[in-house]
Amino acid sequence: MNVTRIHQIFSRLKFLYSMLNMELTYASPFELLIAVMLSAQSTDKKVNEATSKLFLIANTPQTLLEMGEANLKEYIKMIGLHNIKAANIIKTCSLLLEHHGGEVPHDRVALEELPGVGRKTASIILNMVFGELTVAVDTHVFRVSNRIGIASGNKVRDIEECLSKITPVEFKKDAHHWLVMHGRHVCQARQAHCSNCQIQDLCEYPVSLNLV
Repeated sequence: MNVTRIHQIFSRLKFLYSMLNMELTYASPFELLIAVMLSAQSTDKKVNEATSKLFLIANTPQTLLEMGEANLKEYIKMIGLHNIKAANIIKTCSLLLEHHGGEVPHDRVALEELPGVGRKTASIILNMVFGELTVAVDTHVFRVSNRIGIASGNKVRDIEECLSKITPVEFKKDAHHWLVMHGRHVCQARQAHCSNCQIQDLCEYPVSLNLV
């Protein structure tokens, strides 16, 4: 896909989604970290339901650590893989207190050393907390990028590297957010709603090209 078309796509996505906030609810870098950790294989709605109660009781590494794994599980039991996530969150809180003064580190390596924090989560934190121009790739970003033709690859890292290269700097800060929103509301996994898509004329998906 040429540079002009890529710029047009991101320009339209910005117009469509720039006024929409991230669907996870949080009030601090640490709360965002926990919410993103919980969001894996779960919906933002479920995570928000859990954290709206959890963060009233414990929303710092110290208070969550004092809560303990068993009690934490009770607050997040409606979330998928809650047992594993509870264990990882408690371990992460311990490491944050031991090595980072209870603060979320501004360092990819340090972030990815935290239990339950992978490259995607680290990229989201670096982007949303520290303002870095990282492009986090989740299932929505991976699908939409391949489908519309702005990036292609069979591995998440391939898509991330491609998006990092081709996304215009003016859009890179929020590119992940807009692609996620487009994937959730229009270019969905089960069906691409091309008739309602505002970038259909720029898209390389076969339906848009009348090939199927």
